[in-house]
Amino acid sequence: MNANVGGIDKILRIVVGLALIAFALLAPATISWKWVGWIGVVPLATALLGFCPAYTLLGVNTCPMKK
Repeated sequence: MNANVGGIDKILRIVVGLALIAFALLAPATISWKWVGWIGVVPLATALLGFCPAYTLLGVNTCPMKK
């Protein structure tokens, strides 16, 4: 598992992931689709691991050390 997620990409994934999780936790109970916020776990996990399986399938690499 080689790193394929670079610096700015990691920061954006962390921000988006945390924002989605915050939405899931803080949205009013009357919103029936707040489960969508738990999708934020995926970008957060890929940022923390530094590896994105979708990038591997698409041949994308934003990590400057592995280009």
